[in-house]
Amino acid sequence: MSIFRRGKKEEQAGSAPEAEAAPTGRPADDLASDAGEGTPAVAEESTTAGADEQAGAEAAGLGETSGEATTSGAGPYDSAEVHDLGGRLDLGSLWVVGVPGMELRLEVEESTSNVVGVTAVLEDSAVQLQAFAAPRTMGIWDDIRSEIAESIVSQGGTADEERGALGTELRTRMPSAGPDGRTVFAPARFVGVDGPRWFLRAVFSGRAAIDDDAAATLFEIVRGTVVVRGDAAMAPRELLPLRLPQEAAVPGEPGGEGADDEGGRKADDLKPFERGPEITEIR
Repeated sequence: MSIFRRGKKEEQAGSAPEAEAAPTGRPADDLASDAGEGTPAVAEESTTAGADEQAGAEAAGLGETSGEATTSGAGPYDSAEVHDLGGRLDLGSLWVVGVPGMELRLEVEESTSNVVGVTAVLEDSAVQLQAFAAPRTMGIWDDIRSEIAESIVSQGGTADEERGALGTELRTRMPSAGPDGRTVFAPARFVGVDGPRWFLRAVFSGRAAIDDDAAATLFEIVRGTVVVRGDAAMAPRELLPLRLPQEAAVPGEPGGEGADDEGGRKADDLKPFERGPEITEIR
């Protein structure tokens, strides 16, 4: 498994009028497009733009969750359900399982050097994972899904709800201008899971956005993910903090002093933050 770091442009933090349409406070369509940035793409061209599952939660002291909540043991998991990493990569609020051939891309905000997203890439498919704070007594996926759909449709795209492996998901085609000026529709698949005081969003792009077989392994990665909500008070939809894994951390930062990477080299030999916003691979 390879680990990548990618800088995010400062202007992408954005303050468009539709900001409330996405958990991060960014427009749903902009956020969806950014989720697929730098990942394998499958596009279609055109010339025109076109609180059921509470069982066990209260007993565990996790509070109530919505109908899409997952505390059933099938994953994704809350950290209260998992006793150790179990081979997962510790990224702070997310513990992510690795599979052979997978590349892990960490999206870093340039202005703060904070990790704001994690994308697992496998062949010509990818899934971006982000976790957000949520209310104790209700889920937020229903509202977020509606907001994303409304935003994409208002831009000339399409958004259809379907029942999937992790509940109701959103299959979309998002329009953007191609190199020749024609409109290109990029498919994306939004999956959301309401957990105890957290919400996990997975955005599938590339072949996995349209092919269930291609998405199967990525779904296992999502199911194997552990969300670490923490006890800090946070506003609903606020992004849960992520961090570089120990083997990719910079000396002087938590977990970074003398950390070896997968090839046995020290992080200070790699100096990943001295190369700017381009993708940096750590082997």
